[in-house]
Amino acid sequence: MWARRFLICLLLTVTALPALAFERPFPATAKRGAMTPGYYPEITMDGKTRRLSPGARIWNQNNTIDMPTALRGSDMVVNYTENSAGEIDNVWILTADEAS
Repeated sequence: MWARRFLICLLLTVTALPALAFERPFPATAKRGAMTPGYYPEITMDGKTRRLSPGARIWNQNNTIDMPTALRGSDMVVNYTENSAGEIDNVWILTADEAS
């Protein structure tokens, strides 16, 4: 009896796992680039010095927000969007699967 309950619970757990995996939605206007954070609000995007907008958000691979100063000195492949002033307002740090 216990083995049967265990197998049913195991089956339900295994079938629910794919529902936890999701693809992050990126806007159609998102661009791909190589980012190196500098001293806030400046970053280097594809070899050019750019500025983050005052309300810029940087999402890491786990889809949580990182502070720009915590990322300083590391190179990463990202998707990003720009506002009407040309400042970068949203950045998504890509996983290896998303980058390929």
